[in-house]
Amino acid sequence: MIDHHSTQGAAAMSLQSRSSRRQILTVAAASVFVASAIRAAQAVGNALPVDDDTEHPWIDAHSHIWTTDLTKYPLRDHQLIGVLEPRSFTDEELMALAMPQRVGRVVLIQHYPHHGYDNSYLIDTWKKHPNRFRIVGQIDQSQPHVDQKMREMLKTGVTGFRIGPRADQPDWLAGDGMKLMWKTAAETRQSMCCLINPSNIKETADWCAEYPDTPVVVDHFARVGVDGTIRDEDVQNLCDLAKHKLARVKISAYYALGKKQPPYHDLVPMIKRLFEAFGPDRLMWASDCPYQLTEPNTYAASIALVRDGLNFVSAEDRRKLLRTTAESTFFFDAKK
Repeated sequence: MIDHHSTQGAAAMSLQSRSSRRQILTVAAASVFVASAIRAAQAVGNALPVDDDTEHPWIDAHSHIWTTDLTKYPLRDHQLIGVLEPRSFTDEELMALAMPQRVGRVVLIQHYPHHGYDNSYLIDTWKKHPNRFRIVGQIDQSQPHVDQKMREMLKTGVTGFRIGPRADQPDWLAGDGMKLMWKTAAETRQSMCCLINPSNIKETADWCAEYPDTPVVVDHFARVGVDGTIRDEDVQNLCDLAKHKLARVKISAYYALGKKQPPYHDLVPMIKRLFEAFGPDRLMWASDCPYQLTEPNTYAASIALVRDGLNFVSAEDRRKLLRTTAESTFFFDAKK
């Protein structure tokens, strides 16, 4: 949430402070929701059913996971376990929430605040369930041979890379390493997954134009509406990205946008405009768990908006939003 133009930096920092997920996520709320969902799944003998594409056809295109095993997977900068909110959110806990909603596959997102550029927990999870998961990893573009690293990670389920401005990296698109990432991604099909704000949409569009063969995914509507107001100019700028043939958008993180509570009907007009601009082949639903689990928000409420709440889409369109777009974007054969 940091604009790389210095004249807007203070305002962006203020927005970051107001909208930080750590302000809207409490340990208690998330832990209660996760724990109760797991207990309910276990009660019906359905904590982790076997993979079944017919019974669990949908794909969640965006969730984080982490573990309390800090010996094997230490946190970035020697952080202590208390920073984890909720304390535990493993792949098993995620799937206990997802599978009752007929979600059978998930794109796991590397979480820089917790693990930085160490993608080992997600990669180990992918190794356990290579058909169930794909990974959007993180990589230090300032290091040499970033292109080789990208190709190596492709073989371990990493079919995208998260990029975007951070407090310690406001000039997120600067440097030869970033250019090499975009160039390499055009060859590997690994998506550049942009966690950006509305102020970053136009510079993202410039890079889409510079690298037209690079697949790009914009996370969470580019956070349009994160301050509670969905501005027409922001929505239009996001829609304008549709002119770039390989640009896609995740319609996700409902807990953080607009009114920030179910049933999220205030987000439907924005989704409809994006649908008209991009079509269903370039939009994908995602939960953004565990952050979606803040009361009164739930996993079920998130998928319900797309599954049940969009009266302008056909059954085939809905299948694309809930499955096909994410499948073609992330679930290609990562071993080739």
